Amino acid sequence: MLKGGCLCGHVRYEAGGTPFHPTVCHCSMCRRAAGAPMVAWFTVRRAQFRFVGSAATRFASSAGVTRTFCPRCGTSLTFETEEFPDEIDVTTVSLDDPDAVPPADHTRTATQLRWVRLADGLPVYLDRRPDK
Repeated sequence: MLKGGCLCGHVRYEAGGTPFHPTVCHCSMCRRAAGAPMVAWFTVRRAQFRFVGSAATRFASSAGVTRTFCPRCGTSLTFETEEFPDEIDVTTVSLDDPDAVPPADHTRTATQLRWVRLADGLPVYLDRRPDK
Protein backbone atom coordinates (compact mmCIF):
# COMPACT_ATOMS: atom_id res chain seq x y z
CA MET A 1 0.00 0.00 0.00
CA LEU A 2 1.38 3.37 -1.04
CA LYS A 3 0.60 6.26 1.28
CA GLY A 4 0.98 9.97 0.86
CA GLY A 5 -0.52 13.39 1.29
CA CYS A 6 -0.10 17.11 1.08
CA LEU A 7 2.56 19.41 2.53
CA CYS A 8 0.54 20.43 5.60
CA GLY A 9 -0.80 16.91 6.32
CA HIS A 10 -4.46 17.90 6.05
CA VAL A 11 -5.17 15.54 3.11
CA ARG A 12 -3.90 11.95 3.11
CA TYR A 13 -4.42 9.11 0.64
CA GLU A 14 -3.75 5.42 0.13
CA ALA A 15 -3.11 3.71 -3.20
CA GLY A 16 -3.23 -0.06 -3.49
CA GLY A 17 -2.30 -2.37 -6.29
CA THR A 18 0.70 -2.04 -8.53
CA PRO A 19 1.40 1.47 -9.82
CA PHE A 20 1.89 1.83 -13.58
CA HIS A 21 2.84 4.50 -16.14
CA PRO A 22 5.29 6.34 -13.87
CA THR A 23 6.31 9.41 -15.86
CA VAL A 24 7.49 12.98 -15.72
CA CYS A 25 5.02 15.17 -17.58
CA HIS A 26 6.17 18.39 -19.25
CA CYS A 27 2.81 19.76 -20.44
CA SER A 28 1.86 23.33 -19.65
CA MET A 29 -1.29 22.31 -17.74
CA CYS A 30 0.64 20.15 -15.27
CA ARG A 31 3.31 22.81 -14.90
CA ARG A 32 0.74 25.49 -14.09
CA ALA A 33 -1.25 23.25 -11.74
CA ALA A 34 1.87 22.43 -9.72
CA GLY A 35 3.86 25.62 -10.18
CA ALA A 36 6.82 23.52 -11.30
CA PRO A 37 8.83 22.99 -14.51
CA MET A 38 7.59 19.38 -14.76
CA VAL A 39 5.52 16.96 -12.66
CA ALA A 40 6.17 13.31 -11.84
CA TRP A 41 3.06 11.08 -11.86
CA PHE A 42 2.16 7.44 -11.43
CA THR A 43 -1.14 5.73 -12.17
CA VAL A 44 -3.24 3.30 -10.15
CA ARG A 45 -6.68 1.80 -10.64
CA ARG A 46 -9.26 4.28 -9.41
CA ALA A 47 -10.95 1.57 -7.32
CA GLN A 48 -7.67 1.12 -5.41
CA PHE A 49 -7.22 4.79 -4.49
CA ARG A 50 -8.87 6.60 -1.62
CA PHE A 51 -8.50 9.75 0.39
CA VAL A 52 -8.34 9.11 4.12
CA GLY A 53 -9.31 11.77 6.62
CA SER A 54 -9.91 15.18 5.08
CA ALA A 55 -11.08 15.49 1.49
CA ALA A 56 -9.13 17.13 -1.31
CA THR A 57 -10.65 19.95 -3.32
CA ARG A 58 -11.68 19.01 -6.86
CA PHE A 59 -11.04 21.33 -9.80
CA ALA A 60 -12.13 20.84 -13.43
CA SER A 61 -8.97 22.10 -15.12
CA SER A 62 -10.21 21.40 -18.66
CA ALA A 63 -12.98 19.48 -20.45
CA GLY A 64 -13.17 15.97 -19.01
CA VAL A 65 -10.27 16.52 -16.60
CA THR A 66 -10.41 16.86 -12.83
CA ARG A 67 -7.46 17.62 -10.59
CA THR A 68 -7.38 17.55 -6.81
CA PHE A 69 -5.36 19.57 -4.35
CA CYS A 70 -5.25 20.35 -0.66
CA PRO A 71 -7.65 23.17 0.26
CA ARG A 72 -5.22 24.43 2.94
CA CYS A 73 -1.73 24.30 1.44
CA GLY A 74 -2.49 23.84 -2.28
CA THR A 75 -0.44 20.69 -2.87
CA SER A 76 -1.35 19.14 -6.23
CA LEU A 77 -2.42 15.52 -5.63
CA THR A 78 -4.30 13.80 -8.46
CA PHE A 79 -5.35 13.96 -12.11
CA GLU A 80 -8.42 12.16 -13.51
CA THR A 81 -9.66 12.11 -17.10
CA GLU A 82 -12.88 10.80 -18.59
CA GLU A 83 -10.73 9.24 -21.32
CA PHE A 84 -9.45 6.64 -18.81
CA PRO A 85 -12.29 6.36 -16.26
CA ASP A 86 -10.79 3.42 -14.34
CA GLU A 87 -7.46 5.17 -13.67
CA ILE A 88 -6.22 7.98 -11.46
CA ASP A 89 -2.83 9.66 -11.70
CA VAL A 90 -1.12 10.65 -8.46
CA THR A 91 1.73 13.11 -7.98
CA THR A 92 4.78 11.01 -7.16
CA VAL A 93 6.36 13.53 -4.82
CA SER A 94 3.24 13.59 -2.63
CA LEU A 95 4.09 10.01 -1.61
CA ASP A 96 5.58 9.49 1.83
CA ASP A 97 8.34 7.63 -0.04
CA PRO A 98 8.63 9.12 -3.56
CA ASP A 99 11.56 6.82 -4.30
CA ALA A 100 9.12 3.88 -4.22
CA VAL A 101 7.81 4.82 -7.70
CA PRO A 102 10.59 6.30 -9.83
CA PRO A 103 9.69 7.64 -13.28
CA ALA A 104 10.19 5.41 -16.32
CA ASP A 105 10.08 8.16 -18.98
CA HIS A 106 9.34 11.77 -19.89
CA THR A 107 6.06 12.59 -21.66
CA ARG A 108 4.72 15.60 -23.54
CA THR A 109 8.22 16.95 -24.05
CA ALA A 110 7.14 18.81 -27.19
CA THR A 111 6.01 21.54 -24.78
CA GLN A 112 8.80 21.28 -22.21
CA LEU A 113 10.47 24.50 -21.17
CA ARG A 114 13.41 25.47 -23.37
CA TRP A 115 15.75 25.81 -20.38
CA VAL A 116 15.08 22.25 -19.14
CA ARG A 117 17.80 19.77 -20.12
CA LEU A 118 17.05 16.08 -19.65
CA ALA A 119 20.11 14.05 -18.76
CA ASP A 120 18.72 11.04 -16.87
CA GLY A 121 18.72 8.68 -19.87
CA LEU A 122 15.00 7.86 -19.60
CA PRO A 123 12.93 7.49 -22.80
CA VAL A 124 11.48 10.76 -24.09
CA TYR A 125 8.10 11.08 -25.84
CA LEU A 126 6.95 14.24 -27.58
CA ASP A 127 3.33 13.51 -26.55
CA ARG A 128 2.00 10.39 -24.81
CA ARG A 129 3.93 7.18 -24.56
CA PRO A 130 2.97 4.75 -27.35
CA ASP A 131 1.07 2.36 -25.04
CA LYS A 132 -1.30 5.01 -23.64
